[in-house]
Amino acid sequence: MANYNVYLVGVGGQGILTIADMIMRAAQELNVPANYYPTKGMAQRGGFVKAQLKLGAETVGPDIRPLGADLGIAMELSESLKAIRYIKPGGTLVVYGYKWQPTAVMLGKAPYPTREDVEKAAADAQLKLVFLDPADQPEDTADNIYLLAATMRHSGLGDVVSEEAITDAIKARWPKGAERNMRSFEAGLAVE
Repeated sequence: MANYNVYLVGVGGQGILTIADMIMRAAQELNVPANYYPTKGMAQRGGFVKAQLKLGAETVGPDIRPLGADLGIAMELSESLKAIRYIKPGGTLVVYGYKWQPTAVMLGKAPYPTREDVEKAAADAQLKLVFLDPADQPEDTADNIYLLAATMRHSGLGDVVSEEAITDAIKARWPKGAERNMRSFEAGLAVE
C-alpha cells in the first residue's frame, strides 16, 4: 500500500482531533499502518489545533513536511490557509466554511480571509478544493462527522480506509450517540 498523509486543522472544540481518531481507528481495524500526531496546544475553544496522520507507513517518522500531505481537512475557514502549504500539488483540501475570528481580527488589526481568498490560494497550490457551506448542512448533525464523511466521498481517503470501518469506529466510540453520528455521516456522504 502506498503512503497517504492527512493534515488536519481547526480550532479547539470543533472535533478535529476526533476526526483524526476516527480515521486512526478505521485504519487499525483494516490493519493499515497508521501514525497519529495530535497537537492540542490551545485546545480550549478557539485555539489552533492540528493533527497529522500518516497512513500506510511502516515506520514512525517526523511530522508531515510542507508539500507532504495528500489530503488537508480544515474545520475553519481561516485555518484552512495554514493547511495549504502542507498539501502536495494535485492533493485535496476539504474545507468546512465555519468562521471563528481570531483575536487580531476581532481587534481590527487583521482582515479575516474570504472564501475567495481560500479558493485562490488552493488554485495557486494546484489543489482540488471541496468547500462545505455550514448553511447547507442538515440540522441536528455533528459538524466533524459530517465533514469526515464528505471527505471520504471527495478524496482518496476512501481508498485507504473504508466507509464501513469508519462507521464501525463511530459506533464503538459513541454507542449511545451512534444514531445521531450515523445520520451525520450519511448526510456528509450525500454532499455533491
